[in-house]
Amino acid sequence: QVRLVESGGGLVQAGESLTLSCAPSRRISTYNVMAWYRQAPGQQRELVASIISDYRTNYADSVKGRFTISRDNAKNTMTLQMNNLKPEDTAVYYCSVTLLGANFWGQGTQVTVSS
Repeated sequence: QVRLVESGGGLVQAGESLTLSCAPSRRISTYNVMAWYRQAPGQQRELVASIISDYRTNYADSVKGRFTISRDNAKNTMTLQMNNLKPEDTAVYYCSVTLLGANFWGQGTQVTVSS
């Protein structure tokens, strides 16, 4: 069983920043892949950014240059730094990890960006 706790969502204005954090129940080094997904109302869940065990990262085109994903083994935390937020970034953001081929999800945190 893997438990993921997200924090850091909120309401901001366009152009502002937010940092999302994900704290997993197991040691962060356990996970092959850690990622952030988001789901806007009426839309499918989409990958925002991912980071694998060797720290290589991948980003959706829509967030490249604005978002940064990182993992800190010492703090056992994964973060998503979101800069220059846009109204189209409004969604519920989910932390996800992959362990032995299985995906696990957090409960989600709401990010709302007003214009």
